[in-house]
Amino acid sequence: MGRGGRTKDRDVSERRCIVTGEVAPKAGLIRFVVGPDNSVVPDVLEKLPGRGMWVTADRAVLEKATRGQFSKSAKAPVTVPEGLAHEVERQMARRVVDLIALARKAGLAVAGFEKVKGWLGGGERVRALLQASDGSERGKTKLWTPEGARYFGCLTAQELGLAFGRQTVIHGALASGGLSDRVVEEATKLKGLREIGGGEGTAREDKEAT
Repeated sequence: MGRGGRTKDRDVSERRCIVTGEVAPKAGLIRFVVGPDNSVVPDVLEKLPGRGMWVTADRAVLEKATRGQFSKSAKAPVTVPEGLAHEVERQMARRVVDLIALARKAGLAVAGFEKVKGWLGGGERVRALLQASDGSERGKTKLWTPEGARYFGCLTAQELGLAFGRQTVIHGALASGGLSDRVVEEATKLKGLREIGGGEGTAREDKEAT
């Protein structure tokens, strides 16, 4: 039982960010460990052995972590690989792509303007609308994010294409389901890690995400 007689939700595991000091569900943080060569290693799958160091999935926070926070947390000098933030972003993008591919194989994802539009207007329980960050803004504005769903524009057309087994994809959608929840969780991390470049896709995502 938790405080006040409430039963604690065992599914919500929390960790403390080594940079901000804030405790939050680990779904919003990225795990790192110190490798055998004393260098910091990202553990996006959370499976590597060793004491975990958790950092909020935010580009600015991660960049700050590379400037002494890992050594402070490890209580010993550690080596931070050059371009660590970029490497974490690359691994997270691949993670999201792989999960979308699994969702597609499970029948929980579709790609293409007409198919996505059909799901949005046909009563399908859409969990997330996915649109390429480098796709035509005019085309993307013709689709909408259903109430209660999430919008993500943090993948490129090529990355979405990899997820759907095509060269490029601009529009995609995920149906409700456990696997789709995992995509949303990981895509939320990726969104925080990708630099804000002032593109229209980013502004649209911030506006429409619920």
